[in-house]
Amino acid sequence: MALETSLEKPAPVRAIANALAGWIDRLGAVWVEGQVTQVSRRPGLATVFLTLRDSVADISVPVTCSRVLFDGLSTPVAEGASVVIHARPSYYANRGSLSLQAREIRMVGLGELLARLERRRQLLAAEGLFSQERKRRLPAVPRRIGLVTAPSSAAERDVVENATRRWPAVAFTTAYASMQGPRSAPEVIEAVRRLDTDPGVDVIVVARGGGSVEDLLPFSDEGLIRVVAAARTPVVSAIGHEPDTPLLDLVADVRASTPTDAAKLIVPDMAQERLMVDRARDALRRAVRHRLDREQAQLDALRARPALAHPGSLLDARRDELDDWRARIRRRLEWQLDRAADDLDHRRAQVRALSPLATLRRGYAVLQDADGHVVTSVHPVADGAALSVRVADGRIHVTATRSEQIAEQIAEPSTEPTEETHD
Repeated sequence: MALETSLEKPAPVRAIANALAGWIDRLGAVWVEGQVTQVSRRPGLATVFLTLRDSVADISVPVTCSRVLFDGLSTPVAEGASVVIHARPSYYANRGSLSLQAREIRMVGLGELLARLERRRQLLAAEGLFSQERKRRLPAVPRRIGLVTAPSSAAERDVVENATRRWPAVAFTTAYASMQGPRSAPEVIEAVRRLDTDPGVDVIVVARGGGSVEDLLPFSDEGLIRVVAAARTPVVSAIGHEPDTPLLDLVADVRASTPTDAAKLIVPDMAQERLMVDRARDALRRAVRHRLDREQAQLDALRARPALAHPGSLLDARRDELDDWRARIRRRLEWQLDRAADDLDHRRAQVRALSPLATLRRGYAVLQDADGHVVTSVHPVADGAALSVRVADGRIHVTATRSEQIAEQIAEPSTEPTEETHD
């Protein structure tokens, strides 16, 4: 039943505390699964205090149990153990704290533990967290590697020494975390998040030197799996084990069998890269030399052709052809000039034959009066008239003394063809 409170009628602290205690008492005994993160046995007390942590969320609750129950377990409970507790929740109003009063504690066996991990794997796989499409490619040559491992561990030494030996220019940013026990998963999650936010880190390696199934439980933590799946930086799982596969191997972008193998996968081998560069340079030189030889052979073949071996032969042939055309043009021009000269002489002879001057040279003359009119009859000429006679080479001025008419008429020329008579 809900408490009736208001601003004017607030409930005292004891009422709230007692109400909480009553509600929690009505919950009854429950079975609770979790991981033991702390065990405290105080001398002189008949009660053992435990801290039980949730395997997924960062939530823990204190647990109390009798010393007789705790010491009577067939397998001693140690920190990091997975257990199932049958307990009754109780709320201590005086301290305002919640705890579980254990009535029975059962250790989670290996078979049951593996079954729980398999169910977790199936659920996470159904979400697509292990799909290949989500995995990122490692950088070809990382400049800085983020390393998550335990302080002064053999895994750290293996990764750093092998990576530096293979590629001396590589640098490391190490985030130390517990790699075993109840604090391992939260610390590894925090380390991965811190390295993922560092823009200088190109790849993250989570390295550990192997262990039992119980030792590797933190690397199947659901919280860690989700953090790695959401990371923007490629993550390499380098847990040194072979028979068992923690879920980190499935969600990581690359899985390495050992920390040493991780160093080989992350950075290239400088000696091998130099050898490959030398081989590529030699192959390139051979290709260039082959290309040059082929082009030189083609050039030599072109130069060996008569046209290029003796370029003057082409000019000589064209010169002879030009001389032939020049001679033909000259002959053609001379022939045309000769015909034109003959035609000109013929026409000149015709013009000369029709010219009045030619008629005068044959002994004829033209009689003109003082006004320059040609006199063709005796009638207009009076005695004493001044006349001029035009001959072939000049003019003769005369005076008419008398004129007489000739009775005989000169016959008109016949239009019939007659035989020409030459003197």
